[in-house]
Amino acid sequence: MIRTNVGPDRLSTAEVVETYKSLKQVEQAFRHFKLQGLRVRPIYHRLDHRVRAHLLLCMLAYSVQRRMEQSLAPLLFVDEDVPARTDPVAPAGRSHGAKRKDQRKRTDDGYPVHSFRGLLKELECIVKNRMRIQGTDADIEITTRRTSLQARAFELLGVSVG
Repeated sequence: MIRTNVGPDRLSTAEVVETYKSLKQVEQAFRHFKLQGLRVRPIYHRLDHRVRAHLLLCMLAYSVQRRMEQSLAPLLFVDEDVPARTDPVAPAGRSHGAKRKDQRKRTDDGYPVHSFRGLLKELECIVKNRMRIQGTDADIEITTRRTSLQARAFELLGVSVG
């Protein structure tokens, strides 16, 4: 909320700086749509309801990805315990755990640390095959065995894969 009055409840300098810096998250989200993460190409809708639907789908996809990144943070190059900032103008610091992950390229549990895209590539390797025995109605389903990293990722996501 932006307040423009000059009375006793005007924003402090720290609040102005924090508000300005929070715009960075919105800008990163839209850059994420267009360039790397979601790879949403320009779609030229002319009807209002189609524009709104497209924007809703982009925001939902971004929301799901952010939630996944938060859940998978122990396996990612992400700072899980962001230190509290005492001065909003000072550069953001990193926790000791994040610095340790960056240096060792491993988590405290011994798993290799990944980027979000890299971890998704690891999870893409899980395949479920259905085979039908010729001349019968019998089906056989075979799912590839999960690695310990994949099992840990699904555990962090709270997902059970059969």
